Amino acid sequence: MEQTFMKEKRILPLVLSMSMPMVISMAVNSLYNIVDSYFVAKLSEDAMTALALVYPMQNMINAIAIGFAIGINASVAFYLGAGDQEQADKSATQGMFLNFIHGAVLMILCIAAMPAFLRMFSSDENVIKMALEYSNRAFLFSTVIALTLVFEKVFQAVGKMKISMFSMMCGFVVNIILDPLMIFGIGFFPAMGIAGAAYATGIGQVLTLVVYLIFCKVDPLPLKIERKYLRLEKKVAARMYSVGISATVSLALPSLLISVLNGILAGFSEKYVLVLGVYYKLQTFIYLTANGIIQGIRPLMGYNFGAGEKERVKKIFKTTLVLTMGVMVIGTILSWLIPENLIGLFTTNPQTIQSGVTALHIISFGFVLSAVSVTCCGALEGLGKGRPSLYISLFRYTVIIIPAAFLFSRLMGAKGVWFAFCFTELVTAGLAFFIYKKNE
Repeated sequence: MEQTFMKEKRILPLVLSMSMPMVISMAVNSLYNIVDSYFVAKLSEDAMTALALVYPMQNMINAIAIGFAIGINASVAFYLGAGDQEQADKSATQGMFLNFIHGAVLMILCIAAMPAFLRMFSSDENVIKMALEYSNRAFLFSTVIALTLVFEKVFQAVGKMKISMFSMMCGFVVNIILDPLMIFGIGFFPAMGIAGAAYATGIGQVLTLVVYLIFCKVDPLPLKIERKYLRLEKKVAARMYSVGISATVSLALPSLLISVLNGILAGFSEKYVLVLGVYYKLQTFIYLTANGIIQGIRPLMGYNFGAGEKERVKKIFKTTLVLTMGVMVIGTILSWLIPENLIGLFTTNPQTIQSGVTALHIISFGFVLSAVSVTCCGALEGLGKGRPSLYISLFRYTVIIIPAAFLFSRLMGAKGVWFAFCFTELVTAGLAFFIYKKNE
């Protein structure tokens, strides 16, 4: 398969052709959590709170696996653009091995740390019990997640976006079928409650991995993943980790942020902890189109940068920024038109719904501005410039928002936390654009 279309095809059709399958893939990926949350919410509000408390640790596992896979993606795309097939093969092979190790270590550490982690945010033993019931099972699939994400990013790096989309959809369809069956005990399935949600998601992830392996046999990649390339090389590993660590930290920072905000909000009421958890479920869904576009342009940025096509790199960035801003305008409109319907997917408590609507209204003021930060981060990662991308994420998820949330909450109560979100997006957008222009 030739990847030269990445530097020859017209920019807008190229970006759309690479991004749309990833938008669908991101939708599918986001729906894993949305579907789990929807059915778990039918059990009780305590069960939904338990899921919200597990989310930061679950997000951290995904962040590390996805972050390093992004490093693999950037490395493979760069070497293919530069015409260095052997280094691209080594990146794919060594990256897969390393991410498997990451998944195994995370599985052990997170299961061990979860009881102490949960007690930092809740004293309700029933909530903690349900959270452990879910997390201890969900975390068992960490190595599967890590390998699946490597295949996803490698297929993306060589332009096979539709295969990535199809593989994820297979897993999601199985998950959505199994969720009600395993949670509520329909047919010959026993009623497993919140544990059933964890098993259903895990089985879906296993199927996705199997589909990727089948495609590798039926329609081989233009890369060789072979034992002879397993010996780690400093140059290859350094390129993957330089982007991977930055991307991982960027993806893991929301977990730290959610944990800090949970601590602030718990001082007012556990209701607000649930609202924050619901918002992050919805936020993932709202941002999925923008994130799908970013996933589509990463290999384009890397390939064209490796091929020395700097003008195309600039045009790809500008096109992506316009598209992501358009997407976030739609997200803002939906947040004002149907907020009750969105929040109502996860709770039936009228007070919680009203608090959630208020939060969504306030936070949505920053959606359009956030497109600048999201696009700049993704573009820099595609160029292999992980450090400046990390700086943007640090501003967005810690340096600005945490002090702002603490200060505003002292002045306005729980609402102050919601105002901290849009304030942060305003400040970070300016900083992100400056950092990108300095490093493009």
